[in-house]
Amino acid sequence: MFATVDKDACIGCGACPDICPEVFRMEDDGLAEAYKNPVPSEVEASAKEAAEGCPTDAILLED
Repeated sequence: MFATVDKDACIGCGACPDICPEVFRMEDDGLAEAYKNPVPSEVEASAKEAAEGCPTDAILLED
């Protein structure tokens, strides 16, 4: 699974790194990034939870 963050949709709320810090972090511009790809299998559930919890649907997960 691969994770990406749509920078145009991201509002920088910080929910994704709070839920899944193994994959997501906040950048200096205040927006999130997916820094760990492919997503480690042991945190796929957390990455999905982060995507589902994103208020702007900025996270895309692809197999």
